[in-house]
Amino acid sequence: MKEQRVEAVERALSILESFSDDATCLSLSQMAEETGLYKSTILRLSASLERYGYLNRGEDGFFKIGPSLWRLGSLYRRTFDLSEFIRPELKHILKETGETSSFFIVEGDERVCLYRENSQHPIRYHLDEGSRLSLDRGAAAYILKAYSSKDDKNLDSVRKDGYCITVGDRTPDVSAVSVPLIDNKKKLKGAIAISGPSSRFNTVEIMKALPLIQEIAAKLRDRVS
Repeated sequence: MKEQRVEAVERALSILESFSDDATCLSLSQMAEETGLYKSTILRLSASLERYGYLNRGEDGFFKIGPSLWRLGSLYRRTFDLSEFIRPELKHILKETGETSSFFIVEGDERVCLYRENSQHPIRYHLDEGSRLSLDRGAAAYILKAYSSKDDKNLDSVRKDGYCITVGDRTPDVSAVSVPLIDNKKKLKGAIAISGPSSRFNTVEIMKALPLIQEIAAKLRDRVS
């Protein structure tokens, strides 16, 4: 079956995709550079996106994401029906370790930070809920890849150990440990992770934290099925 594509829709989506954690506010020129679209095309499409609340343009001419995306993002998170179980445990991890706790899921060839409790330390690894990251780096990424596909032989050790520890793998000076959350039907639901500066979240602290998240993953097994 031939793939159905609507160019106008894809161009509009490319405008929204041009925003990121490092680019939350874009000028028309920056947006044109990111998308490869003509400025006239961007202005035409952005008018419709603004009308439906997906984009805002300030008096200074800069574009920002609109509230409709936040609404859809909230609906998206609720479709998983995991929040009432996951969030309290992430808060417990944060309380016990003082470090950032997260829950990631696989979406296509990326991972999405579905829930997050950021550390209150002045020096911390901060990430917003909804952030999308690649699956090629990071403890949670390796866990998600290892348990969603058995084809990657490089991840056999991760499957054997049942956890993954990384130091400076995706972000320099950041360490992380992650375990899979698997329901009682042996289906991967996501990855629970703890991350923090390597100077503070060192090997000793990681090994102290590992049994905690393993215990939590085991406790959640029946609740998330």
